[in-house]
Amino acid sequence: MAVIGISRFERFFRAAAGLDVDKNDLRRYHEFLDAKLYDLLLIGQATAKADGRDVIEPFDLPITKGLQESIHRFRRLDAEIEVEPILELTARRPPLDLAVRDVTDERLPEIAGGLSYALSQAFRIMFPDRRNPQTTQWQGVQRIFDLLL
Repeated sequence: MAVIGISRFERFFRAAAGLDVDKNDLRRYHEFLDAKLYDLLLIGQATAKADGRDVIEPFDLPITKGLQESIHRFRRLDAEIEVEPILELTARRPPLDLAVRDVTDERLPEIAGGLSYALSQAFRIMFPDRRNPQTTQWQGVQRIFDLLL
């Protein structure tokens, strides 16, 4: 990731939850984001197949009320930090059995932003005194997301 991208993500996490992230955290963050986007798309694929369709529509993705609220909060925060253009480049879509409708694909960066905002808030809730999350904190937060998404 380019230096400009790293500094924007650092500002994003600082603004969203008062977290100080470094390059190791950004590597963990990208792994988290790839895994959660894959999980959402995998369920979306199952929903599309169950409905007899061969294309994943936006409404196939299991976007919960909480994730939707995080997407809205991300949009407000992103207006000043402008992380979404970077997410467009980094929010990779894994290979799937079904095609993904363009409009679904276009929503992935903002969904990634919502996941990012929710991730930052999970750190604040689980570890309120920790400004720089370490490996064990990342593992704990990821386990919570694995239970819910």
